[in-house]
Amino acid sequence: MVKRIQWSFDQWEILKYVVRWFLLVIPVALVSGSMVALFLYLLNQATLLRWNYGWLIYFLPLAGVVIVALYRFKGKNSEAGNNLVMDEISKPGGGIPVRMAPFVLITTVVTHLFGGSAGREGTAVQIGGSMAHYIGKKLKLNKDDMRILLISGVAAGFGAVFGTPVTGAIFALEVMAIGRIKYDALLPAFLASVMADIVCSAYGIQHTHYHIDFQDTLSGSTAFLHFDLPLLLSVMVAGALFGLAGFAFSELSHVIKSLSNRYISKKLLIPVIGGGLVLVISFLLGTRDYLGIGVTTPDGTGVSIVNAFKAGGSDAFSWFWKLLLTAITLSTGFKGGEVTPLFFIGATLGNTLAMVSGNPVELFAGLGFIAVFAGATNTPLACTFMGVELFGGEYVLYYAVACFIAYYFSGHTGIYTSQRVSVSKANLNNSVDNNNTLKSIRDHKRKRKG
Repeated sequence: MVKRIQWSFDQWEILKYVVRWFLLVIPVALVSGSMVALFLYLLNQATLLRWNYGWLIYFLPLAGVVIVALYRFKGKNSEAGNNLVMDEISKPGGGIPVRMAPFVLITTVVTHLFGGSAGREGTAVQIGGSMAHYIGKKLKLNKDDMRILLISGVAAGFGAVFGTPVTGAIFALEVMAIGRIKYDALLPAFLASVMADIVCSAYGIQHTHYHIDFQDTLSGSTAFLHFDLPLLLSVMVAGALFGLAGFAFSELSHVIKSLSNRYISKKLLIPVIGGGLVLVISFLLGTRDYLGIGVTTPDGTGVSIVNAFKAGGSDAFSWFWKLLLTAITLSTGFKGGEVTPLFFIGATLGNTLAMVSGNPVELFAGLGFIAVFAGATNTPLACTFMGVELFGGEYVLYYAVACFIAYYFSGHTGIYTSQRVSVSKANLNNSVDNNNTLKSIRDHKRKRKG
């Protein structure tokens, strides 16, 4: 009888918890989903304008100056972007200015309008995080509840911008600390991500669809394994290369930003040099395919994420040029996300590896799409779920192998310097205490080398 009463009491408390957080995340999902929808609409319009008026790219350096000046003189502490949101979740106190959302929305659209090589995830995450913080302050939530609401805001932004609600929830939980997930925000994050995606879609926003039409046929002596052993071995090798690509992007971005701040005393000159380099490299390459978001091209030909899923849809070094131009763009003051460029880098690298090795192009493009992202953000579980949501679940084993291996081979680095290391990868980080941020680990290594 006592056990039955205790069971009933526990379930009643759980029910109240579920209802409470459902109500709390509704305003976060509504606001975040609506703002992400507006952002995606404006981003699409900016891309179309740049395609129709190609001369706009010549104003990229000037646009960079405006963006940097805006953040420097009016941005308060919002320039820290995603790292500020993560810091506020891990160690609350500094606060997130509500101006972060409109600032990053406008400046990201400006970056794309004038041809900067950037993405959209960072913008959506900052929109979700800043709106969640604003709503949490108005509701006077305590620190623990505010932390959960912030994670829910991150999930809402991510899930809405890519149309992947399950991935959005897992990403928001997994990205906070390498090697450890706290499930206290699992349900609120999932509810926020699903509802924000629904809200965004209700405005008529449509996401790009990708297809893996490859059919795996098992035969021979290894058919009992339920997977193609030679193909799996190829995926393992590719996963290591995808992880190294994620490592290269993260490191190059940090190096460019560090060198720019160290050797260029006039900070408003940094985006001028960065924007100029992006334009010069594009002209030398003889193509504008690496400018902007890169999902598709004006006439449907050339190098893009969509075309990377086709044989011959990219050049051998397309992945490198996108990596370089994006690192320059985002490290010299322009705004936007890293994830969509990482999709581009991964898909084109996968295309190249498939063409060289004779493996299925669309499968390897899809694996690169999610695995480079996994390596650069240290979120292998979220990226595996993303593969299922975007490409279907038939080849989830290959998704997991590519993402897990990429996660290890990217090392202790990542695009989010405020990400903490809770569990070291293969005990490679014994010299640094766990729970340090990637920034502190990077600084420690630099001092040790010096």
